[in-house]
Amino acid sequence: MMNPKHVWILQALAAIVVSSLSSSVWAQSTVSPTELVRRTVKNELRDDHAKFMFRDQKDTPNGSQTKLLVQTKDAMAGMLIAVDGKPLGPNQRQQEQERLNQLASNPSALEQKRKREKEDADRVQRIMQALPDAFLYEEDGKQVGKAGVGREGDELVRLKFRPNPKYDPPTHTEQVLTGMQGYMLIDVKKSRLAEIDGTLYKDVGFGWGILGHLDKGGRFVVAQGEVAPDHWDITQMRLDFTGKVLLFKSLTIKSNEVYSDFRSVPANLTFVQGVEMLRKQEETIAENHAHSGNTK
Repeated sequence: MMNPKHVWILQALAAIVVSSLSSSVWAQSTVSPTELVRRTVKNELRDDHAKFMFRDQKDTPNGSQTKLLVQTKDAMAGMLIAVDGKPLGPNQRQQEQERLNQLASNPSALEQKRKREKEDADRVQRIMQALPDAFLYEEDGKQVGKAGVGREGDELVRLKFRPNPKYDPPTHTEQVLTGMQGYMLIDVKKSRLAEIDGTLYKDVGFGWGILGHLDKGGRFVVAQGEVAPDHWDITQMRLDFTGKVLLFKSLTIKSNEVYSDFRSVPANLTFVQGVEMLRKQEETIAENHAHSGNTK
């Protein structure tokens, strides 16, 4: 007869094996990595009418800027509130307010802004739609979500990717994907993309209305997180690229943007209403800063 202690050990080992098998069941018997990406992309591209006000801090080699941004049904409204960590002075604040007022009162300029934003969104959508076919994927372990990357504490599946040699980019927009490799993190339960980190392993051409190329070694990182119950949004974007525009003009893109302090706003918010909301929020921030300075 087997020693009771040995029986307990075997039961524990069996439990560990079952647990290990269960944790990777999505890859082995439910869905392939490529199909997981396809489902995630489909979910990412579904219409989401939720809108937010949030803070954007952008760091570049030339310094940093902090803005308040608010999504409206017309276009994104943004107000500069600090440069290199220092709040704007009275004259700078007035200039920002006048700039926004002029934009809000100029239908033609606002329409041009809306059009540019739509073109940018369309390019992002084309890239997203291409992800399942442009790359070959393989499982590369798991990570735990953290602030700004997925949902804190939730399990994220890590997938390595490399170019699919059979993929034929339909336009210049998708051409950049043919020279990129890296990894992405996916929340399987929610079918959400928590992070994508891509690096160019060769020079690649691009379009976007101008012809040129990006140099080997360029890298981008985009992270998403749950900024409100059941709502995910971009929380960080790092870009580091060099290249040529029109084949002779040097191109350098180097920045790190962090998006934070998300606050829900009405889905039907107009641009004019968004500007007024920014003005009030900026006044509150300026008053709090002045009060903080006076108490030191």
